[in-house]
Amino acid sequence: MNIAVIKYNAGNVYSVINALRRLGVEPEYTDDAQRIMAADKVVFPGQGEAAGTMEYLRRHGLDHVIKALRQPVLGICIGQQLMCRHSEEGDTGCLGIFPADVLRFRPTRHEDKVPAMGWNRLEDMKSPLFKGINGNNAFVYFVHSYYVPLCEWTAATADYILPYSAALHKDNFYATQFHPEKSGSVGEAILRNFIKM
Repeated sequence: MNIAVIKYNAGNVYSVINALRRLGVEPEYTDDAQRIMAADKVVFPGQGEAAGTMEYLRRHGLDHVIKALRQPVLGICIGQQLMCRHSEEGDTGCLGIFPADVLRFRPTRHEDKVPAMGWNRLEDMKSPLFKGINGNNAFVYFVHSYYVPLCEWTAATADYILPYSAALHKDNFYATQFHPEKSGSVGEAILRNFIKM
């Protein structure tokens, strides 16, 4: 099993690498287009800022590489947002894999804090990523100020200020707004499901 983790100017990548190692996979952390395209699976993880990250991907030709992938691809956090069409963060054009726009949370009550940070429950799960996961216990960890609205590619929902896409799925592309690598046994099960695809 050859899993490539895309190397770019994102934070928090090593927690994903360590989570994969705990599942018995030694991923390759690379920005080499040929190695990414030759991998059995690809993970596009991290935390970051949309405009700067997209500029880095374009400068290194990784925007075209990611869109051309035919094997299972998992975007995590900023990875999910950049797989969309456009982000309000920096008025940024993104990869356009999912024809959806990324919006900033707008608090409606005093207790609404942005970024949304902490554990939240997944609902309406409908993707092979969530095979065998009990909906009553599907709590996962989020840290984000931007979200993808509900759309036809929504594969799971969460609710903070309003219902939004906690996960997306289209063809061979999967994405989670939450961090499976920080989400305990539920996140581990999601990563294991991805590895088994």
